[in-house]
Amino acid sequence: MSRHPLSGITVVDLGQIYQGPYCTLLLALAGARVIKVEPRQGEPARRRADAVDGSFPLAMLNSNKEGITLNLKHGRGRELFLELVRKADVVVENFAPGVMEKLGLDAKFLLEQNERLVYGSASGYGSSGPYRDYLAMDLTVQAMSGVMSVTGFPDGAPVKAGPAVCDFLGGTHLYAAIVTALYDRSVTGKGRIVEVAMQDATFPTLASSLGMFYATQGREASRTGNRHSGLAMAPYNVYKATDGFLAIICVTEEHWKNLARAMGRPELAEHPEYATHTLRARIMEEVDALVGEWVGSQSKAKAFEIARAHRVPAAPVRDIAEVVVDPQMFYRGMLQKIDHPELGSVTLPHSPLRFAGSEAIPLRASPKLGQHTSEVLTGMLGLDAAEIERLHIAEVI
Repeated sequence: MSRHPLSGITVVDLGQIYQGPYCTLLLALAGARVIKVEPRQGEPARRRADAVDGSFPLAMLNSNKEGITLNLKHGRGRELFLELVRKADVVVENFAPGVMEKLGLDAKFLLEQNERLVYGSASGYGSSGPYRDYLAMDLTVQAMSGVMSVTGFPDGAPVKAGPAVCDFLGGTHLYAAIVTALYDRSVTGKGRIVEVAMQDATFPTLASSLGMFYATQGREASRTGNRHSGLAMAPYNVYKATDGFLAIICVTEEHWKNLARAMGRPELAEHPEYATHTLRARIMEEVDALVGEWVGSQSKAKAFEIARAHRVPAAPVRDIAEVVVDPQMFYRGMLQKIDHPELGSVTLPHSPLRFAGSEAIPLRASPKLGQHTSEVLTGMLGLDAAEIERLHIAEVI
């Protein structure tokens, strides 16, 4: 088996909550050494660990990292951070714009210390522009980016998407930017600053809604429930079964013909009123009623099996309890059970990225606060035990 793609890369990780930590999780599981730097009291996700959802997201997004604490508001803490930066390949942060400047650790200054450094920054709206200083969290970016306006039903209020889509889109795009910059460095020998704004990363997901907006000059309602965001495809919906719900979509005309046969209505396959997406979209209510009647006569498992046998794209709507034991993701290694020192036996995600010829890196539990401080400062920076003790007393670490 070959080496892991990012073996030999060292990342200094200032990421917090979801966006930055997800980016550095991907880096770690591609082989990079990731040193998670937290303030002495811990990053915000750790400080909310007493909340209902606090401990698991922290564990989920910080596997395979080394954890240290550094007080970056202390002069000696900044000195130690700079020493780490001089030996690192990548720095990642997702603070609000201006925070690193206030600490005296802005990106340009760090590149002066290490010209090969790739500095990755993620924020809500970016480091420039009229929204630069708006407070940005996943919820507020969903609102500002248009995601909420197209989520929900036409006769209801805007609804946020259930998962933290903007945070994770930002983290994924930041990973791509960093790896792109590392490739560029392999050609030029020079690092660079890369940044991702959550709003920018989210906008392309509105493709279907934008299609409807421009096609109708903005006249159509933007929320379509579980129907196609551009109201251009039918059937495309979630249908009630006797014991739950089934999602069905017909992307091609062949899918529609297959569904007609699956429903025991083969005459619909060739019926001129149902021949194309355009025609079916005009009678969407009628199409949904036909499909809904068929699904509603049986269990979601039975309807799914019939649809699958007829090559119709469909899936049962599953809850979290079903998803966390998903056999497909366990088979592929995306989900893995580990014994976590704080959470006990828990199912955690691996990276969705697969590199042929490299075995997946075994998951290691997320570090306790400051777990590797002495090890990193001794091993990377050559500090001795006496200096480590002095740093503790001075509240630098």
